[in-house]
Amino acid sequence: MSQEIRNLEPKVLWNKFADLNAVPRPSKKEERVIEFMKNFGKSLGLETFEDDIRNVIIRKPATPGMENRKAIVMQGHLDMVHQKNSDTVFDFDTQGIDMYVDEDWVRARGTTLGADNGLGVAAIMAILESTDIAHPAIEALFTIDEETGMTGALNLKGGILQGQILLNLDTEEDDEIDIGCAGGIDVTATAEYDEEETPEGSVGYSITVKGLNGGHSGMDIHKGLGNANKIMNRLLFDGFDNFGLQIAEIKGGSLRNAIPRESVAQVIIASVFDEAFVFDMQQVVNDIKTELKTTEPNLEVVFEKLDTTPAKVMPSIAQYYFVRAMYTAHNGVYRMSADFADLVETSNNIAKVVLGEGKLSVQCLTRSSVETAKFDLANALTSAFELMGCEVELAGSYPGWTPNAESEILDVLVPIYEKQTGEKPSVVACHAGLECGLLGTNYPEMDMISFGPTIRGAHSPDERASISSSQKFWKLLLEILANIPLK
Repeated sequence: MSQEIRNLEPKVLWNKFADLNAVPRPSKKEERVIEFMKNFGKSLGLETFEDDIRNVIIRKPATPGMENRKAIVMQGHLDMVHQKNSDTVFDFDTQGIDMYVDEDWVRARGTTLGADNGLGVAAIMAILESTDIAHPAIEALFTIDEETGMTGALNLKGGILQGQILLNLDTEEDDEIDIGCAGGIDVTATAEYDEEETPEGSVGYSITVKGLNGGHSGMDIHKGLGNANKIMNRLLFDGFDNFGLQIAEIKGGSLRNAIPRESVAQVIIASVFDEAFVFDMQQVVNDIKTELKTTEPNLEVVFEKLDTTPAKVMPSIAQYYFVRAMYTAHNGVYRMSADFADLVETSNNIAKVVLGEGKLSVQCLTRSSVETAKFDLANALTSAFELMGCEVELAGSYPGWTPNAESEILDVLVPIYEKQTGEKPSVVACHAGLECGLLGTNYPEMDMISFGPTIRGAHSPDERASISSSQKFWKLLLEILANIPLK
């Protein structure tokens, strides 16, 4: 790892981030980072333990003169999203993140950076290790599996935490203070079908959709970004209706909370349509590129004739219903909030499509800050896929975080921000799934707030963290800790 990261200011923050990023920490495989964090707490002589689900809690007493302040919980999640460019050779299970400085940004070479939520975790670590930073009694809560189910926050039992105020350090705009967030639910449609033999006189093609930006399926869902699965289905729909195209295989997208950047399909058509098929498809591609030229200037669609034609394909009747169900299934913003300006209320991300060998799976993540609206969209998706014969499972539902405009810690944070920056912060609810909603289930009286440094492109290989913003965030955090309300 380049020493230039460790030399960035504030060094205490960036060095802890570098230490953390040297530890592989994919969601649901957090064993190494859990041990890393426990060893860190114990090395400081602080009370350190795991709960039943393997969240790590580290307690640090108040610094002299701060004993009369309310105890706080500083919270971040240990896991990170693993995404890489298709041409990047990298093993997330064994390698640390390869970081570098690009002007005001810290980036990773061809992979996600892990600033979500690694910078928040690093900030907490720096406070725990400090000997000269004023703060009240602290419980550092490091949750697991935030990115693929929030199971750490979901299974944190009541009675473990003693703090009265929670600082969640997991937002990505440094001029925003979050006081609410969306809930979510996984919608998964599955089906089986009897494959049929490829007709004689067929030719095989590989269709690849790539070059999309991708991004966070909550924070970026309103930006009009391309969804590789929806683009691929548009091509398959046209090819099927005009040339009798049949699908052998689809592999599109990866994680539910990442807008899919790539999709690859293997298909067959009658050889008599070979030349017309390629010409017609290119016209469709040109239309899509024109539509997305502003948000997706690097979109590529590649057609390659296969050396070996697939032996089996999806039957035409099953495919007829599949491509239409995919067309019908909503993707993107479903409704904007009527109560908060510019806030996405409800959305869906068609995140992953896998088809082949007689099996089909479509995975979605539906989000909403209104619980009833969340299930309304989930039911709409369910209906679309059940009409084609799929079984649909709704799972992993988690609640949103209801905004509290009377928050005591909000009254502390806003004037500090204004004094330090000369500007007013945006007090908002966000469309991402923060853990505060889940934590509040068992700790309903805890006063919660969320803030953090500016991060762009989270959940994609374009993820980057602003150096100047991290300095702003650190300065703000130190002043907040010094001004926690009296008991």
